[in-house]
Amino acid sequence: MKLVRFGPPGREKPGIVDKDGHIRNLSKIVPDINGETISPAGLAKIKKAKIEKLPRVPGKPRLGPPIAHVRHFIAIGLNFSDHAAEVGMPLPKEPIIFAKAPNCICGPNDNIIIPKGSTKLDWEVELCIVIGKRGRYIKSEAEAASYIAGYTICNDVSERAFQIDRGGTQWGKGKGAENFGPVGPWLVTKDEIKDVQNLKMWLNVNGEKRQHGSTRTMIFGAENLVWYCSQFFVLEPGDIITTGTPPGVAQGMKPEPKWLKPGDMVTLGIEGLGEQRQKVVPAK
Repeated sequence: MKLVRFGPPGREKPGIVDKDGHIRNLSKIVPDINGETISPAGLAKIKKAKIEKLPRVPGKPRLGPPIAHVRHFIAIGLNFSDHAAEVGMPLPKEPIIFAKAPNCICGPNDNIIIPKGSTKLDWEVELCIVIGKRGRYIKSEAEAASYIAGYTICNDVSERAFQIDRGGTQWGKGKGAENFGPVGPWLVTKDEIKDVQNLKMWLNVNGEKRQHGSTRTMIFGAENLVWYCSQFFVLEPGDIITTGTPPGVAQGMKPEPKWLKPGDMVTLGIEGLGEQRQKVVPAK
């Protein structure tokens, strides 16, 4: 299933994408797409619905983040071997964990807002894991699979001057500004993804290819990350883990980085998970 949330910010409604690519309104089945909805029981309820009989949503509505009320926005750094190489950093022996502010989450096509004082605004196409049930001290990677509801896309927007130049051990400062977490367009349930560790990834800026990679080069795979994170904090339904980026970020460009600027258009996607499109705008 491809679950979506559509409508104005803060007033999104739940939806599902039918076989023809149209959004159907799920409001009569569930109140929203949230932690309760994407639990095993919640997903089973949606699967029983006759999608073709649900109201079809007209036009092309704004898409919100496909999961509401995210309480924990977990991020993994330097998790692609080819990305670590481009920025000249050693491969981590264990996952590098940091947090993005949950209130930086926005819709997949909402604007990227340049924060005040920004000088090095960067992009990162990433695979996002969506947690479907409460997990603590999960015993193994194999067991971790049952805790995953599905997957989506995140653009881990990053301000490198905040992240690195102003205290390189405090990544969160450069990762959680307003609209630094475009997520979506859909939450794709895990049964639709045959091999999450073999998905093509890409990102363009103004039509120019910047990132081109695959989840094959992830150092720590999706199930490993869910198992690992559960050893340090409790995972709750609706939590998301964004899992790192392939090479091609501005930070690694030679001889000079091409940081994002007002008016730039960023487009990105992951095989089977859809696409995003964002315009870069200054903060008001």
